[in-house]
Amino acid sequence: MRKIDLTNFQVATSETARQINRRIALNFIRRHQPMSRADLARQSGLQRSTVSAIIDQLINEGWVTEGATGQAARGRRPRFLHLNVERAAILAIDLRPEMTTVGLSGVDARFVRQTSWPTPKDPMAFVAEVARTVDAFKVAHPQLVCEGVGVSLPGRVDHTGRLVFAPNLAWPTVNIKELLETAVQLPVVVENAANACALAELWFGQHPEHVRHLIAVTVSEGIGVGLLLNGQLVHGSHSMAGEFGHVTVGDDGPPCHCGKNGCWERYASNAAAVRFYAGDRNGSPAPGFDELMRSAENGDPRAGAALDRMARYLGLGLAALDTGLAPELIVVIGEVTRAWARVGPIVDDVVQKRALTRSMARIVPTDSAMQPRLRGAVTLVVQQHFGAPNVA
Repeated sequence: MRKIDLTNFQVATSETARQINRRIALNFIRRHQPMSRADLARQSGLQRSTVSAIIDQLINEGWVTEGATGQAARGRRPRFLHLNVERAAILAIDLRPEMTTVGLSGVDARFVRQTSWPTPKDPMAFVAEVARTVDAFKVAHPQLVCEGVGVSLPGRVDHTGRLVFAPNLAWPTVNIKELLETAVQLPVVVENAANACALAELWFGQHPEHVRHLIAVTVSEGIGVGLLLNGQLVHGSHSMAGEFGHVTVGDDGPPCHCGKNGCWERYASNAAAVRFYAGDRNGSPAPGFDELMRSAENGDPRAGAALDRMARYLGLGLAALDTGLAPELIVVIGEVTRAWARVGPIVDDVVQKRALTRSMARIVPTDSAMQPRLRGAVTLVVQQHFGAPNVA
């Protein structure tokens, strides 16, 4: 049980209760639709009069619709409730150092439109490109009402939306949230990509509902770790919790963008595998990670060795996470999951040998076709409307 912080608290009001009941109703409909008002009252434990008032408000706001009429042994026939996925829309942005993807989805994280473009080196140019994309989406889908913008990025932001640590992005300290809200005139939520992916697994993942200790590990240009412990996202001091990618593995290892040498991500990321594969190419351009995986699949021994080495170091770090944090589930996100038939057994073997046996978590690769980072950006907005209200 959490201790109440008497230096920073908020007294619960009747509005707090209304917000909690509203979100309980929305989540029951999201998980069990179609359902009647009577079913909602029975399953949630809310009074029928409370349910009726909440549903009338949600219908008026466009969040919920009433559909087909059901059968009843006596009395008025019930009408089934659904989320109005045809009305409420969310703009999702997956910001990566080389490429940015922007998608338009419903609250069910199903995308109706998306586009990608090279990530500008300057944050102001990025914001301008986002604004142009949002305008184009609005013109193409005028019937949708955008509830907000979610942004997942390879770095850490503080509670104001200010970028505080993003070595692979190489941007100056800037308030991304503030700049985007001014440009697109919509509420914006900005979060580390691994944190966003962890939330997406909680809200949309095909896992048992009782999973409350989950770690998301994004493997791309670097390595990000999102910590969902006791059902809560962990941000830590200065929003820096989860930067395991910058834990030193070898003091004499390759230099990292963070300024140190031998960080975990310098051994277990896409970039690390490509660097090992490329070796000394005498100035010729290095291949991309997709090309490396294709070469390994086609029998290139050096490409296979690069993937195997990456897998061993990935397992090394996951063993530490497993032992130190005792999650129920570790979810791996990234292009490397497409080669999991080769990588997975190596990762599992290293974790089994190095992790404390009693804390062995399930390690699950995500399906890259589900676009977990973009879906994570959607989740940032979804939780604003469906998650517990912010009360201290």
